Amino acid sequence: MEEEDKERIRSDCIRLLRGVGCDEGVIKHCIVVAEFALEIVRRHYHYNRVDENLVFRGALLHDIGRVRSHGVDHGFVGGEIAMDLGLEEKVVRIIQRHVGAGITAEEAKEVGLPPVDFMPETTEEKIVAHADNLIDGWRRTSIEHAIANLKDKLGESHPSIRRTTALHEEVMGRSG
Repeated sequence: MEEEDKERIRSDCIRLLRGVGCDEGVIKHCIVVAEFALEIVRRHYHYNRVDENLVFRGALLHDIGRVRSHGVDHGFVGGEIAMDLGLEEKVVRIIQRHVGAGITAEEAKEVGLPPVDFMPETTEEKIVAHADNLIDGWRRTSIEHAIANLKDKLGESHPSIRRTTALHEEVMGRSG
């Protein structure tokens, strides 16, 4: 990605986030996640078959739903906002599927979401979800820290813990 393309995408996405009312803390978090997601693409994928622009846009917009919710539903809410804004389907899906290592249809139903599978499927979706898992606020953290937080929130044996570990191995374990 050319630097001027990156700056244009960043500017456009920040304008969208501010336009819907996201606070500056959420915007700062999104920027940090987006930079880390690009680093993952460059370090672990060497740009092979990964849409770097899509990863950057999706990561910058992944928490747009936090303007209305800070709960587990913020990905779903963000997807609704993104659709209302006319964003492309690939970006909408990144936003919807970025929470943790995904939410199964059964888990979605249990937390009051439509019983739809919100599991990341594409490489771009997985990279953004995992970059978000390894950013706590505005700082990078470890997979161990992310897992410990999940265990505190959801319990020692919640299925998302296994999924988060598997996503980490898939995304970060690539040699290119």
